[in-house]
Amino acid sequence: MARPLRVQYPGAVYHLMARGDHGQAVFKDDFDCNLFLQTLGEACEKTGWRVYAYVLMANHYHLLAQTPEPNLVAGMKWLQGVYTQRYNARHGLHGHLFQGRYKSVLVDGRRDENHLQVVSTYIHLNPARARLIRIGEQPLKAYRWSSYPAYLSRPSQRPWWLSPEPVLESLHLGPRDTRGYEAYLEGRTLELATQAGRRNLEAQWHAVRRGWYVGGESFRKTLEEHLDQTSPASRRDSQSGAAREAHDDAAALRLLQRGLAALELDAADLAALPKNAPQKQVLACWLRQRTTVSLRWLGERLHMGHFTRVSQAVSQVRHRPNPVQQRLHNQLAQAGEGSAATPQGGGPPAGGKAVKSQPKAKGAGE
Repeated sequence: MARPLRVQYPGAVYHLMARGDHGQAVFKDDFDCNLFLQTLGEACEKTGWRVYAYVLMANHYHLLAQTPEPNLVAGMKWLQGVYTQRYNARHGLHGHLFQGRYKSVLVDGRRDENHLQVVSTYIHLNPARARLIRIGEQPLKAYRWSSYPAYLSRPSQRPWWLSPEPVLESLHLGPRDTRGYEAYLEGRTLELATQAGRRNLEAQWHAVRRGWYVGGESFRKTLEEHLDQTSPASRRDSQSGAAREAHDDAAALRLLQRGLAALELDAADLAALPKNAPQKQVLACWLRQRTTVSLRWLGERLHMGHFTRVSQAVSQVRHRPNPVQQRLHNQLAQAGEGSAATPQGGGPPAGGKAVKSQPKAKGAGE
């Protein structure tokens, strides 16, 4: 069976979901949940993603996220791969953690539509649908491992990578109208307790659960036009290589230029400096932390030689920096933290091309 293609474009918004292999738990305790959120934050730093909503259940998770760069495939590969390594190391396991391919559904993220609130409500109500809270006795915010409690907290107390504003705007709420959102979502929770209310919500969620996109007819036609513009050969390539190429050759190169400027260097200086020059070592670590570029890519671009040299340099700068490396790192910090990706938006770029690649235990709701 052919694998479904991944549609990628700058500013795309996705509903993402992945389950544990054979229905097994992917979050056994609070430590695992914190570990995943830490890894998600690192992924956002590397890719520039903006997370609009999330929920962590026992054997699966949901994300609603925007990708300013067309780098869904590269980012998800890093996120799930690194979390699997950390989870297996902690629990003394090996092998796959997640079941098959993750599910990705495109969402029309325009603020004047209601699709963001439909998907985010679906995500936030997962604990209630899975009966992890007692509806009518406990508020939905009693479930800790979703973005909903963070929505109700002060902006300074939220993870830096969480952006609730688009969802709030889709409900015509201001960025600080936490009481309005609480009233809305707790009301939707009570609807689940009635047969008519549940039927109404399930009807709204049909596309979220079964479709390949959430949006209106114009959104679908735009997506199909972009699909038709891509040749069969590039469809095959885009399942893995195009996402990495798009991010590495765009965001990483922009970051490299910023880093060189901060260190008062240029491309010619990179070629002239020794392979183990501290400037190169610090740049390698800085880029490695903020993009999905490979060690081999860094070795070639920074003229550092074999990728093992890059790996050793990154490890040293990250864990045991000497005074010179620390000083250079401080200079780089002034170049700006985070990813170079900054585009905003919620739909395919007009006239542009999309890049495509394409038990029930407690807490096992969809």
